[in-house]
Amino acid sequence: MIDELRKAFPHGHPEFTKKLVQEAELHSNKNFDYASGGDPLGNFLRVSKILQQYPGLDLSSPEGIALVYMLKQIDAYLWIKSNKIETKSEGIQERLGDVSVYSKIIAIIEQEGGKNG
Repeated sequence: MIDELRKAFPHGHPEFTKKLVQEAELHSNKNFDYASGGDPLGNFLRVSKILQQYPGLDLSSPEGIALVYMLKQIDAYLWIKSNKIETKSEGIQERLGDVSVYSKIIAIIEQEGGKNG
């Protein structure tokens, strides 16, 4: 595949094409976990619908950013569990670990009064 891509796009560094293929594989594996059997953009749509319920929430704040990251992991967990997906990249334990970490980060930001933002 890489050789065919290099023939079609012969200019540029040869490692660039290898990295494109590696990224395509990563994207495919992660999308399998996040959207297997559904919309390839489903995780973004689902998290967006949750956040639309809170129009006064400042998502550009440090805690807002951490919250979005945490919701992404919660959504992934829910999608994986509800669809009984055997993940290809990050599994259930990694997702729940990320939720736990983001929760603590938000608590620290709140404790510090958001002074880092």
